[in-house]
Amino acid sequence: MKYRKKPVVIEAVKWNGKNLKECNEFIDGKEIHLKTTVDIWKWDEYCNIVEDQGGIIIKTLEGNHLAKIGDYIIKGIKGEFYPCKPDIFELTYEEVQSE
Repeated sequence: MKYRKKPVVIEAVKWNGKNLKECNEFIDGKEIHLKTTVDIWKWDEYCNIVEDQGGIIIKTLEGNHLAKIGDYIIKGIKGEFYPCKPDIFELTYEEVQSE
């Protein structure tokens, strides 16, 4: 049997390695996990830890996944977050024009 994905509008942000604050705000700061605890006021230190890890660790329904530079962070239809490789994202989604 063949199946077609139902048309659904999702929200996403592309992690470019420099927009950590935007990504953190997009997921309400709840799903990014670091290997080290950092005081919220030490933003530069926070950025350095993310850089050392090679990306952002996103807590997903299937466990923690690493979003590397260029990956999209998607908010799913149930409010969950997960990273998606850019080639898969571009094959699966297209930008919705505002009405």
